[in-house]
Amino acid sequence: MLDAAPVAQDFMNSPIDWLAWTGLHMSPWKLIGLTGALMFGGRWVVQFLASRRHGKPVIPRVFWYMSLVGSVMTLAYFVFSAKQDSVGVIQNLFPAFTAGYSLYLDIRHRGWHRDKASH
Repeated sequence: MLDAAPVAQDFMNSPIDWLAWTGLHMSPWKLIGLTGALMFGGRWVVQFLASRRHGKPVIPRVFWYMSLVGSVMTLAYFVFSAKQDSVGVIQNLFPAFTAGYSLYLDIRHRGWHRDKASH
């Protein structure tokens, strides 16, 4: 019986052929990690735009969704890719928990349709 895990792991850590022209080593795991990092960083743009629109500090619910998804994606990169970096795991584990809990509190306190009512 063949074990499929090493094959999948090799695929996820192998360079993506159609990106070879860029000269960058871009594996599926690296693409997941970079997307997560961009999402996690991009949440500040969302928060800035919401605060500017309201004229006061505001944290829209999408901020927490972006925090949670970005943290989980970068956490997956550091856990499952060839990188397997414990610093990256710790760096993304706590924000994922905090974002998840903040999202839970936001939904519990304001309900599911909070953002629709504020427009």
